[in-house]
Amino acid sequence: MTLPYYDAAAIERLLPPERAVAAVERALAGGLDPSAGVPRTSMRVPAGQLLLMPAVSATHAGVKVATVADRGRPRVNAVYVLFDGATLRPVALLDGAALTTLRTPAVSVAAVRPFLPARPLHVVIFGAGPQGLGHRRTLAAVAELSAVDIATRATGVPASIAAADVVVCATTAREPLFDSARLRDDVVVIAVGSHEPDAREVDTALCRSATVIVEDVATALRECGDVVLAGLTADELVPIGSAPAGATRVLFKGSGMAWQDLVVAEAVLRADQGAHPGRAE
Repeated sequence: MTLPYYDAAAIERLLPPERAVAAVERALAGGLDPSAGVPRTSMRVPAGQLLLMPAVSATHAGVKVATVADRGRPRVNAVYVLFDGATLRPVALLDGAALTTLRTPAVSVAAVRPFLPARPLHVVIFGAGPQGLGHRRTLAAVAELSAVDIATRATGVPASIAAADVVVCATTAREPLFDSARLRDDVVVIAVGSHEPDAREVDTALCRSATVIVEDVATALRECGDVVLAGLTADELVPIGSAPAGATRVLFKGSGMAWQDLVVAEAVLRADQGAHPGRAE
């Protein structure tokens, strides 16, 4: 049996960012419960981490096998295996790193889209790696951007952060990247750089002053250092898709969950089948 393999180019061609966002929104609106998923399994290996992220839907099961290197580039390498839900036979392989690069900003934008102001957005992005650039591309797919400033270790915190409508944190930082007192009162912040309880990209003051949206409350309390180190409790966290209308200052803290990979992998498969109607799953 020869399985179709969707490399980075195929994933990008079949599922542009706006369609990935729509797939996530559709799944959540259709009743997907992030809290029903199982936690990722993490194993320390000499050069970094080995991660297993399984998930199941009504039609498929899937698992991402990923590595996160302590140093070198690319830091994240992965493969995704998609199985038919009824027979459990494998139906496709996907480039797991490309899938991650697509699904992470898709989830972020799905979480904050209701709170983006209806004007051209000034965006500041901390991190010039795949996730930083992926968030830029995904935001640009759903909103008009007036300016985008990329901040790195070399540049430091840009003065423009005081005017930013959206701030994206997609780094390996373990301490807050900026003083949140410099932010607008109605800023939208996206923080996706860590999945460890002792690492954070934003400060306690931001977590205390914002409506904090998370993928899943239990996962955030277990994995998200921004939340844990700020001392937030379950009652202070809002699951994705449940944030109250009219929230002004918003923080989305994501650590990545297995259901997200499955939702986007299924969307890639559907897009390919739509482009090739005679192709059986």
